Amino acid sequence: MSYNSCTFSYEIHIMITFTTSLGDIKIALDFDKAPITAKNFQQYAEDGFYNGTIFHRVIKGFMAQGGGFASGMAEKETRASIQNEANNGLSNKRGTLAMARTQDPHSASAQFFINLVDNDFLDFKNESTQGWGYCVFGEVVEGMDIVDKMTLVETGRMGYHDDVPKEEIIIESTSVE
Repeated sequence: MSYNSCTFSYEIHIMITFTTSLGDIKIALDFDKAPITAKNFQQYAEDGFYNGTIFHRVIKGFMAQGGGFASGMAEKETRASIQNEANNGLSNKRGTLAMARTQDPHSASAQFFINLVDNDFLDFKNESTQGWGYCVFGEVVEGMDIVDKMTLVETGRMGYHDDVPKEEIIIESTSVE
C-alpha cells in the first residue's frame, strides 16, 4: 500500500491507530526519513505504552501533545532518549507528528505532538542547540478532524503545566497494523 500526500511519499509498512475518547486517529510512520524515531514510536505503541495516556497539552493554532502522562497528569517512565533525526528534510506541516523534547536536542523519548498548522519554525536549521528542531516522523492519514476537535476542549493550568485540557483526551487503545 502506498500513501502520497503533500508531505510524504513512501511505502506504508506500519500504521498506528489511536482510539481516543474523541475518535480514531490513524498514523503512517516514515521509516525511510526517520528510521530511529519511527521504530521508537512503533515500539512504544506495540508495548501498549500509549494506552491510557492523555493529550496533556493542546494549543489551538499550534499543536496537540501527548504520550507522556496518564490520567491526572501522572508522568510515565520512559526508555532512554533517542538521537534527533530532525535533519531528515521533513517539515512540521499540518497533520505531521514530531517528537517532543526538552532543550536538549537529543532528549526525545515517548512524547510526540501533532501539528495543527504549518509550524516551519520548528524545522531543522543547523546542528546547534537552537537549530536542531523537532523530528517529523509520521503523519495523520485519517482522523485529522478528531485532532481538530481537541482544540475545542477548554484548557488551563494543572500543577506546573499550562494548556492542559480540562476534560481529559485519552488514548484508550493503540493498534499496530
